[in-house]
Amino acid sequence: MANTFQSFSLHITPEKFYIEACDDGSVDVLAIDRVSTEMTLTVRKDVPASAETRPICGLMGTIRLVAGMYLVVITKKRKVGDLLGHAVWKALDFDMQDNKTFLSMINSMLHSDGFYFATDYDLTHTLQRLANTSPEFQEMSLLERADQRFVWNGHLLREFIAQPELHMFVFPVVHGFITVKSSCISGKVFEWSIISRRSCFRAGVRYYVRGIDSEGHAANYVETEQIVQYNGAKASFVQTRGSIPFYWSQRPNLRYKPKPQISKTVNHLDGFQRHFDSQIILYGRQVTLNLINQKGSEKPLELAFDKMVTNLGNGMIKYIAFDFHKECSHMRWHRLQILLDMVAEMQDDFGYFLVDADGKVLLNQEGTFRSNCMDCLDRTNVIQSLLARRSLQSQLQRMGVLHIGQRIEEQTDFEKMYKNAWADNADACAKQYAGTGALKTDFTRTGKRTHWGLLMDGWNSMIRYYKNNFSDGFRQDSIDLFLGNYVVDEADWTTPLQDPKDWKFLTLPIIMVVAFSMCIICLLMAGDTWTETLAYVLFWGTASAVTGGLILFYGRDFVDAPKLVQKEKLD
Repeated sequence: MANTFQSFSLHITPEKFYIEACDDGSVDVLAIDRVSTEMTLTVRKDVPASAETRPICGLMGTIRLVAGMYLVVITKKRKVGDLLGHAVWKALDFDMQDNKTFLSMINSMLHSDGFYFATDYDLTHTLQRLANTSPEFQEMSLLERADQRFVWNGHLLREFIAQPELHMFVFPVVHGFITVKSSCISGKVFEWSIISRRSCFRAGVRYYVRGIDSEGHAANYVETEQIVQYNGAKASFVQTRGSIPFYWSQRPNLRYKPKPQISKTVNHLDGFQRHFDSQIILYGRQVTLNLINQKGSEKPLELAFDKMVTNLGNGMIKYIAFDFHKECSHMRWHRLQILLDMVAEMQDDFGYFLVDADGKVLLNQEGTFRSNCMDCLDRTNVIQSLLARRSLQSQLQRMGVLHIGQRIEEQTDFEKMYKNAWADNADACAKQYAGTGALKTDFTRTGKRTHWGLLMDGWNSMIRYYKNNFSDGFRQDSIDLFLGNYVVDEADWTTPLQDPKDWKFLTLPIIMVVAFSMCIICLLMAGDTWTETLAYVLFWGTASAVTGGLILFYGRDFVDAPKLVQKEKLD
């Protein structure tokens, strides 16, 4: 495989950017013309002595904004660990030249937390896919061989893709979560890792991106791989999560839980089939674990999902509905074992990937569990952590780390690390999609539900409510701009960011606040008679309630909605 350079220096002049590879023996310098955007290879002596110079950790790529092209660089990184002998880094800080219109959006996306990269290892592919590729594939550069579903800087690298000689200067960046841990059980040291890769197709935030698009790409789609390495042998277990795969939406409207809407104007089965066709090609047989409520506003989604699997009639897909909230109500979290027992035989049948120290493939994973709840976050992560533990139990026994009869749950230190890592995975995925840490992580971290955990869930739910209604439109715009779903027209200095509000936006909240304040004042400063006080309270109370009702009725006019991509593209 053609590796990328490890370290760089950035030289800046008014006319050009020069990116110098600082690896031992390297003389290559990438020159980028700031006006024409032409990219060429040159050498160190061609860099002007007057250039401003600073070290950088890598290139995210380039992006075209109103004033032209801008270079986006990684300025700070932290080593996550060594994955199968290859250093994995988390990008911590970034830089780009100032652009008044869109800078805050790009910075918002860059600092959303969760960008990872490696300069000599392909983080976009699972261990099994890498092991089963051709020699020609192995010789490709990281950029050429990357799985485009998980390359989050793909739009920023579009200028580099057409020039193979420049691939050594760039690398694919994944978004999600990676942890690498060195562990020990009974004196046997092994490496244990989790990699969660978020798809950049149909990417977005909680309430503005649901369901699938016309290509079958699901919202909040994440491929999670658990990897174990011991004495040169390697094993992995892969699961996926993604929004319920047909056309539905759940637009914020100031209500705590907006009612989901299933589209009535499209053929759901076409997109549904495209989604599962791609999943079967990539992963083999599919078991869909639908964890949503089977009553209330979520019930129509469950019925529609079940009906579509039946209508599709594909024997490679098995549908299992498990009402998580009903089964685990009143702190009965032990009832999750019901689902684990239900799928145990299927999980054993799917198996996992295993390769010995000589590189010989001993086992391939023959299918995956595709889990979902409404957000594919909290309930989903709990179930995925339990399935992953069951697979890990089998892997460690097969590799000789655990003896027959030994249980992971009995290994106190490893069990604590395992639970915390999966809870960290939950928090990372939740922050990237919903804006806060995950709910129910007290169970993931401790194995039981606590009253403190319930209080923290309530707090996070309130934060989610605020963000989903009053800041997620900006976050969605940031993602669309970063991924190239919206492309800035350099010839047009106007932007769709200016979205004038009508009279309701200010008038109704002011009236409600004034009316409610007057109601309180009338209660505190009673009139001469109780009937007079009651009349004032009723008048102002009614005015407050009526305006509050009108605000809820026109709820969508008050939320922060995306402005860059047309709404119908997100429905």
